[in-house]
Amino acid sequence: MKISKRQFAIGLAALSLLGSTAVQAQTALDDIMKSKTIKIAIPTDYPPYGFVGIDMAPQGLDVDMAKLIAAKLGVKVELVPVTSANRIPYLQTKKADLVISTLGKNAEREKVIDFTAAYSPFFQAVFAAKSMNIKSWADLAGKSVGVTRGAMEDQELAKVAPTGVDVKRFEDNNATIAAFVAGQTQLVATSASVAGNMMQKNPQLGAEYKLLLKDSPNYIGIAKGEDALKAKVNGIIADAKKSGDIDAMSKKWLGRPAGDLPL
Repeated sequence: MKISKRQFAIGLAALSLLGSTAVQAQTALDDIMKSKTIKIAIPTDYPPYGFVGIDMAPQGLDVDMAKLIAAKLGVKVELVPVTSANRIPYLQTKKADLVISTLGKNAEREKVIDFTAAYSPFFQAVFAAKSMNIKSWADLAGKSVGVTRGAMEDQELAKVAPTGVDVKRFEDNNATIAAFVAGQTQLVATSASVAGNMMQKNPQLGAEYKLLLKDSPNYIGIAKGEDALKAKVNGIIADAKKSGDIDAMSKKWLGRPAGDLPL
């Protein structure tokens, strides 16, 4: 098949453009180090992972993780508030270098962005006062547990609850937590985010994590092809796991260590 000089030139230009794009796709880490700033998308409406404190500054587990990564890179962090809907588009349009926003990993998301190793747990669990001795599911027998009707924790609790446990179901998370805070139930089965917010607002309860129902860890999102940045962040996460920083952050905000997290 004959190819004209014009077609050859167009094809050569296209290949050149693709090559340039591939090179550009690997510049995020270099750009961050040159500008001495990393833009990290975080939630501000999802305590205890990310929320606005009384001083109007973002705080929470995801915010602490963002600051840790910036500190380890030796750069300034620019926190970019995002919602669940726009956090991935912010990566794709370079409004953020990383997304640290309770991001779960699944096949659909892996088609459009890359993920680091997991940095924090996201789980459903049973919580109760520190004074209550709960070591196994059998210890729930004869006790009352509040849970939101139809929620994931309701479904998981049904699989493990022993005979004799008094499960009290409420119509939403607010009612479930209000009942526990008021002493209408001895324990509460809920998500890490709801429990963490409850413990922050009601320290007098002395509530703590007791038993795990289901674990779904969080990952950091990175734009496709940014392998150098991904490797750097994975190294920071690995070091933070070894040093205990990851466990300390989880304990501070979620009431339990992070434990073993997937790569």
